[in-house]
Amino acid sequence: MRAEPAASAPGGEASPRPVKAPLPTPVLNRKSGGRLLTDTRFWPTEVWKSPWSLPRYRAGAMWLAGIVLGIAAAGFAVGELAVWAEKLLALLGRTSLPPAVAAWVWVLIKLTCVIGVIVVNGLWAVWWERKISAHIQSRFGPMYAGGFHGWAQTILDSIKLLLKEDVTPAAADQPMHLLAPIMAIAPCVMAFAPVLFGDELAAAKLDVGVLYIFAFASISVIGIVMAGWASGNKYSLLGGLRAAAQIVSYELPRGFSVVPVIMFAGSLDLAVIDQAQAGYWLGFVPRWFVFYPVVGQLAFIFFLIASVAETNRTPFDIPEAESELVAGFHTEFSGIKWAMFFLMEYGYVLLSSFLLAVFFLGGGAAPLPFLDFIPSWIWMVSKAMLMMFVFLWFRWTFPRMRVDQLMDFNWKILLPWSFANIGFAGVLVYLHRSGWGPG
Repeated sequence: MRAEPAASAPGGEASPRPVKAPLPTPVLNRKSGGRLLTDTRFWPTEVWKSPWSLPRYRAGAMWLAGIVLGIAAAGFAVGELAVWAEKLLALLGRTSLPPAVAAWVWVLIKLTCVIGVIVVNGLWAVWWERKISAHIQSRFGPMYAGGFHGWAQTILDSIKLLLKEDVTPAAADQPMHLLAPIMAIAPCVMAFAPVLFGDELAAAKLDVGVLYIFAFASISVIGIVMAGWASGNKYSLLGGLRAAAQIVSYELPRGFSVVPVIMFAGSLDLAVIDQAQAGYWLGFVPRWFVFYPVVGQLAFIFFLIASVAETNRTPFDIPEAESELVAGFHTEFSGIKWAMFFLMEYGYVLLSSFLLAVFFLGGGAAPLPFLDFIPSWIWMVSKAMLMMFVFLWFRWTFPRMRVDQLMDFNWKILLPWSFANIGFAGVLVYLHRSGWGPG
């Protein structure tokens, strides 16, 4: 870099003025016609053209196959978990505890199991989402904490959140600031009561399980609005109001998308809906509701889209739009309070995944007849994890929608078509009763 003389400074001496060097000419990819990117998906490296030639790739595939086979073997050895639950209940009844006390102990055991599922799901889902996003973006994600692919990373993050200082803004309404995350997470825990984890495996058997789940899941919006209002932050308040508008709006098509399923099964009981999909057409095609012509596919798509919006996931994460709201309604929360909102989001993702599995994918039924020897809870969890993968996949695939686009899509497309699909379901039920539809 050379310098040229500048105007004389006060004293008669000239101070040198630096001259910027010219910018270098960009070098483009000559092999692809001057474009910056190549035509292959192996950019920026050609190593992954033959991944099986890499020892670490083969080792990872063997680890994955071992984990899957280990889970299948464990499931075959354990059998149906509902049988073990009945044995545990019978053992509890043979103790010297009074019947009323034994009943409350059994409720406490089931509540502990549900909370444990939600907590473990939060640890697992965060790690899994980091790995999925890393692979989508051609990077590794967590690799060191705990050894194998950084499996302990979210456990250490949880310890950090538990030890982190709980900061409450001076302008916040402190009682409401404390109550908001509780109001958000408690309905999520209660909504899991009738959820099926396998054949007859649920914390509570309810004849109106579908209505119960939707009723409790809708209460969490009160905690979200309370969090935005109690923070004393206008951006948080805006995030809470956005969340209220979005969640309340998308609850309508989400509920209406399940009406065809209720019409086919003739019940609001999740166990009955599960059993209604048992069996196979032609001996090998599952009688799952998602395979019902047109109606099943539309109901599945509508419920999936509305569930993504209900859980504030991309492309519907307007209440938490970082570029506009700096995390939205939970900006002023830290430590365990913030972790409770995080658990709520992933808890509802898991809840929606299990509902998708029960409503449309046959619940605990095997996809092929010769796989019936695998317990129902293995199939149920596998289908739920497949649906959770779709939730995580969406986040790293689609761009965020604007708030006006989000509302227009709900009121002008999703809601009218969910109404129309109920009419289509009525036609299908009529054809079935006439001997023409699927049965």
